[in-house]
Amino acid sequence: MSLSDTALPFDDIRNLIRSLPGPDEEAIKAVQARDAQLTKPAGALGKLEDLAEWLAAWSGKPSPTVTRPLVAIFATAHGVADKGVSAFPSEVNRQMVENFAAGGAAINQICRINDIGLKVFDLAVDIPTPSITEEDALDEANCAATMAYGMEALAGGIDLICLGEMGIGNTTVAAAVLNALFGGSADEWIGRGTGVDDEGLARKRAAVEAAVARLGSEKDPLEILRRTGGREIAAMAGLIIAARLQRVPVIVDGFVTTAAAAVVYALDPDGLDHCVFSHVSAEAGHKTALAKMGKTALFDFGMRLGEGTGAALAAGIVKAAAETHTGMATFADAGVSGKEA
Repeated sequence: MSLSDTALPFDDIRNLIRSLPGPDEEAIKAVQARDAQLTKPAGALGKLEDLAEWLAAWSGKPSPTVTRPLVAIFATAHGVADKGVSAFPSEVNRQMVENFAAGGAAINQICRINDIGLKVFDLAVDIPTPSITEEDALDEANCAATMAYGMEALAGGIDLICLGEMGIGNTTVAAAVLNALFGGSADEWIGRGTGVDDEGLARKRAAVEAAVARLGSEKDPLEILRRTGGREIAAMAGLIIAARLQRVPVIVDGFVTTAAAAVVYALDPDGLDHCVFSHVSAEAGHKTALAKMGKTALFDFGMRLGEGTGAALAAGIVKAAAETHTGMATFADAGVSGKEA
């Protein structure tokens, strides 16, 4: 998938949004019909049944399967990190990319135990974007190109994509994006991120306030993205759009990945129907963002690591939902008496 060279870069993105397909109704009916015959009381598997139906609806598979799941981690650097908004220095960005490659991060272990692929996308991790307190993070062409780059993460027959990210300072950036999209005060959106102290939290508040103030009355979601976002948020927003077009279900991770999803939501409130939100982050603004979009997460483990860790855990649940639906015997298959009329 590529964007054209004939119009303003964001025009291509808007055209893609207008062409988003809906759910596969025939696949939904097939899942519902089989579910009614499985060796269990109706509704006994609760959300697992809902997930099997969701998977069928957005993959277009009447018999839902997950054979090539992938966690895509988008790693980058943010100039706002120099404002003292994080407990860790920017050098950690490169160090963590190397840690992912060496198999030493938390996400490596979760992917291994759940048999999920992992790919790290280096978005100029050694070259920070300008500080959003003073300058726009990206120009339109670079923002659209980064979104297009994110779309390429689906190459290779991926059938379930999990969003992940890494970038020191990106909870500040995500808070600015969400604040600009949904309004309210900076305090409603900021949290302690990597574990900043009270002084660091005050700097974070000031950074978000300055970034949002620079926008003035700007309400265009794509302009908000390019001016206050980061490369990883742009790439993940592009990936969410591409996944819908290619019928690949998406699992959203935590606070930062939800900021990317919120950009798509602001462009089209139905644009996230192919997404499941894995968990409620310990970042206070995450719960607020989910409420603003009318979304419910699968679980709340008090996590705030990022890397796609929550999404990978949720992928294990989605895989279980698919396997129970397709692998369980029907009453007729098993010779088990069904519910009496």
